[in-house]
Amino acid sequence: MDSVRLDKWLWAARFFKTRALAKKAIEGGKVQYNGARAKTSKAVEVGALVRVPQGWDILEVEVLALSDQRRGAPEARTLYAETPESVARREREAEARRLTNQVMQHPLKRPDKKQRREIQRFQRNQGED
Repeated sequence: MDSVRLDKWLWAARFFKTRALAKKAIEGGKVQYNGARAKTSKAVEVGALVRVPQGWDILEVEVLALSDQRRGAPEARTLYAETPESVARREREAEARRLTNQVMQHPLKRPDKKQRREIQRFQRNQGED
């Protein structure tokens, strides 16, 4: 295979469920190709660096192979390799999110009717300020 469109490659590598979602992310500037914004029709080359959002994280992957067909996940993972910097950043951010969630205290039970009314009253008063 000599060339593949960026949206097709992202779809084949299983970063997005549909090509339409891949196209939308590229056009929205969420996907970067070799450090710059790209168009959906950009021809992907082996060795290129692609930054792709995945949930809370941004993956930086190197293109290892080209494909325009969507296959199983194990085969799709052979199309790219995540950079060591991206892995370290992702683990660091996941740890920070985990620690932040530990600090936040969730209520032990739902508020009762009186407490809900107090919360609503408080929120209305905050909107007036």
